[in-house]
Amino acid sequence: METTFLIDQIKQKQSFLIVGLDTDLDKIPKHLLQEEDPIFSFNKAIIDATHDLCVGYKPNIAFYEAYGLMGWKALEKTINYINEFYPEQFTIADAKRGDIGNTSSRYAKAFFEDLNFDSVTIAPYMGKDSVEPFLEFTDKHTILLALTSNKGAFDFQTKNIEGRELYKHVIETSKSYANSEQLMYVVGATKAEYFTDIRKIIPEAFLLVPGVGAQGGSLREVCKYGLTKDIGLLINSSRGIIYNSQEEDFAVAARNVAQQIQEEMHEILIENS
Repeated sequence: METTFLIDQIKQKQSFLIVGLDTDLDKIPKHLLQEEDPIFSFNKAIIDATHDLCVGYKPNIAFYEAYGLMGWKALEKTINYINEFYPEQFTIADAKRGDIGNTSSRYAKAFFEDLNFDSVTIAPYMGKDSVEPFLEFTDKHTILLALTSNKGAFDFQTKNIEGRELYKHVIETSKSYANSEQLMYVVGATKAEYFTDIRKIIPEAFLLVPGVGAQGGSLREVCKYGLTKDIGLLINSSRGIIYNSQEEDFAVAARNVAQQIQEEMHEILIENS
């Protein structure tokens, strides 16, 4: 998906919300466990209920890998359903891959060709030759982990290396990669105070921002420091949206929360127009 199309979707929907599909059989409504494919049944209901309020969906691949072949089939059915019925949605494979070149090429093929995701999250630790195989798919986007929202992020990402935090080295170096214009970056909402420095390095790039809602991040704080003239933010919410009811009204409950977030986004966009 071209970035210009994504920007158009954001402006049309007045939303830059990504709904995370972290589907856990221990947390979905019990009546769905009677379905032939409970994971897909849950995902389909959430997607149908929220598609007009968001601009994309982000399955966290671990929640599908954990169920083996059944999980992979559910993932394939989910992405096929989105691509067929809601092709305007930006799809993110939250896989956090990254390995030596020939292995990364296989990962890229799996998510970009076989499953036809629009983007995939990548761990940058192994450097250029682990990232560029994904960037060879110039009609897709590679989302680099830059500054994450977990507590352990401070173990390495903010360490000072030669007078600069490591995450800044990662972002700056990535700009030299082939087809780097296809890069997006993960920046956790719980690190809102860092957005100003990040925007000095990548003033226009899209940032995928987890951590709003369940992890305590503030949407307004993120927008205060991270918004660009073309929005430049994709705010992900997973648990905060999809697990608001264990009853048959779970999809309606998810929609209600998504709508609250979309309405706040609409207000922010008006204020910044």
